[in-house]
Amino acid sequence: MKVFETGTAKRGKDAADEGGHRIAEEEPTATASSIKLSASAAGPLSGVRVLELGSLIAGPFAGRQMADFGAEVIKVESPNRPDPMREWGRARVKDHTLWWSVQSRGKKCVTMDLKVPRGRELFLELCKEADVILENFRPGTMEKLGLGPEELWKINPGLIIARVSGYGQTGPEASKPGYASVAEARSGLRHLNGYPDQPPPRTGISLGDSLGSLYALQGILLALYWRDARGGTGQVVDVSLVEACFSLLESAVPDYAASGIVPGPSGSGLKGIAPSNIFQSSDGKWVVIAANQDSVFVRLATAMGMPGLAEDPRYRDHAQRGRNQEELEGLIADWAAHYSAGELVSLLDGHGVPNSTVSTVEDIFEDPQLRARDMLLEVADDELGAVVQPGIVPKLTRSAGRIGWNGPLVHGSHNADVYQGVLNLTEEELQDARSEGAI
Repeated sequence: MKVFETGTAKRGKDAADEGGHRIAEEEPTATASSIKLSASAAGPLSGVRVLELGSLIAGPFAGRQMADFGAEVIKVESPNRPDPMREWGRARVKDHTLWWSVQSRGKKCVTMDLKVPRGRELFLELCKEADVILENFRPGTMEKLGLGPEELWKINPGLIIARVSGYGQTGPEASKPGYASVAEARSGLRHLNGYPDQPPPRTGISLGDSLGSLYALQGILLALYWRDARGGTGQVVDVSLVEACFSLLESAVPDYAASGIVPGPSGSGLKGIAPSNIFQSSDGKWVVIAANQDSVFVRLATAMGMPGLAEDPRYRDHAQRGRNQEELEGLIADWAAHYSAGELVSLLDGHGVPNSTVSTVEDIFEDPQLRARDMLLEVADDELGAVVQPGIVPKLTRSAGRIGWNGPLVHGSHNADVYQGVLNLTEEELQDARSEGAI
């Protein structure tokens, strides 16, 4: 297995980039690549301090990615109401769910009650030392606490405040609650999913939340660049889950504006894009074959032993294949059904035709490409033994990301590290804050 040196990010603004190079090679195991923890790791975001407020996915997923690349992410939880993500996920090990270990990896977890005066004071003190606030409360929540952007900028004008919500911070429906499924529906994205004349299904993940987080990360990086490289100041990064989903509608907006076209669901393929669909093999597995580009279709026709298809007037170019999609994909389905999935993939690969079996997570654990790219990482854990985690995206060749540690199982586990290490509280002051219910 590949062994990496990884660990906590350095807080100093001048922390040197240490690369992310492999330091050892061992024999492969049947589970995942392992990583070794070390205090020496420094990623490209080393020196950036993030205060993560909020819970679940929209927002915290962005915090996870920043932690992967070296930011010091301090996750704030209420002393009495931990992040519900601690209980989300299917598998439990020693009464702990594992999704939390992934979503909060590399983060420092502290407890703080923003409704208690001393808790609010501690938060403001941390804001003085922070670069980024990341929150996914309903709009207006921070303002009700007296912690809106204008108040925070009084103590730290360079603060980047990323706000993720269902509908955004402005507009007539800004105050409405919003979840991923709601955003996917409101944005038009869900209408495109599924089959005609059937209820539009959702994907098996909280897609809207993850999209919102990705845009939050993008906005944070843009704002940091504008502040640090262009002499700018702090600003708000305002992310709407609805808008994040809406941004994926491709040609739907200009097509409707120009011609009144309302695209709908098209099942397992895309209407007018052929061939690009799933086809069942003789052993019952589904294989995606994507050969809609003219030159690729020539290769598919050759692989099928029917080179004349590429010259057939019904299929010789993209437009004609789209018009005759059902007939063409029927021919391919009949051909594919004569081969096992392995035979089909091998034949298509040999002719340079893009394809893939439809993988389950069980298949992914055996995927040589994903293993070679370290997309399954085994992270040691004193309590849980080890947690297999999805790897880091993207891959940077000179300042690679690393997983520092699994999400801390006890909320508030980094209270002393943050309150004493960052704010220089004494042990007596720390105990007083506990007694006041502030932490």
